[in-house]
Amino acid sequence: MLRRFSIWLLLPLLASGLFLFAYPQPSDAARGGRIGGGSFRSAPSFSRGGAGNFRGGARGGGGFGGGGIGFPFLIPMFGFGGGGLFGFLILMTIAGVLVNALRGGGGGGGALPSANGRGYVSKPDGPVAVAQLQVGLLASARELQQDLRRLAETANTSNSAGLQKVLQETCLALMRQPELWVYANCEVGQVPFVSAESTFNRLSMTERSKLRSEVTSNVAGQRFQDSGATAGNADATSDFIAITLLVASRSRLPIKTVNSAESLREGLRLIGAVSATDLLALEVIWQPEGEGEVLSTEELLTAYPQLQHL
Repeated sequence: MLRRFSIWLLLPLLASGLFLFAYPQPSDAARGGRIGGGSFRSAPSFSRGGAGNFRGGARGGGGFGGGGIGFPFLIPMFGFGGGGLFGFLILMTIAGVLVNALRGGGGGGGALPSANGRGYVSKPDGPVAVAQLQVGLLASARELQQDLRRLAETANTSNSAGLQKVLQETCLALMRQPELWVYANCEVGQVPFVSAESTFNRLSMTERSKLRSEVTSNVAGQRFQDSGATAGNADATSDFIAITLLVASRSRLPIKTVNSAESLREGLRLIGAVSATDLLALEVIWQPEGEGEVLSTEELLTAYPQLQHL
């Protein structure tokens, strides 16, 4: 019975592999830019109580408290998005964690014995919310490209406060261009802390693979400018700029389906309000960034098939 259940758990992995194989990629991707960084390192707290008086950390217990499988922490919030590749990657995380938990007899309790034997080290790292917000704007939004380029040149992406400023400034820059919004989509999932970093990195790699190259980059305090390519504004009003925001947060992100200008505005407000304390990681990825490059409607919808027309 356990073997049959384990095989069932692997089905999402097999399905995601087939999905990734068939997932459409742009035939001639544009060059882009990227700003981001973050850290998933935890900071355990100490409880002086005995095992029977254990109290979790400030942010709640780990994903597998009490020796059982924490199913509520593993359920992605699919109702908020359109599924697609994001949903499959979240399912991969869930399947992997569940398999490891079954193999390990429950996946570890909510506390570890302390070195001095007087208390317990709590594991305060609860579930992590991962959000992916994508916006397709008319390419005449040159000010947005300039804002992102300026952030890449000046932002401190080596700490949470600097990343929170990048997140807030990016959301504000988008909110100031509502007349240019054409497409958008937002998806939110919730994963255990232990697998949040790998999930976030997979999503980041998926989005970065949609770029031919990165002309402008500022990640984890390391700035880069491709000397062989000139950054510049798209120059065709009939084409698009695509912006992707990836956010990992300790706090919940109650974002509803983004299918209108008002719901996009609300989604930007909620994501932009994530505090520096809760912000674990951030990626801002945009294309095009190369001078004179454009992203046609066909290229946009091929690369970002989950986008909804506003």
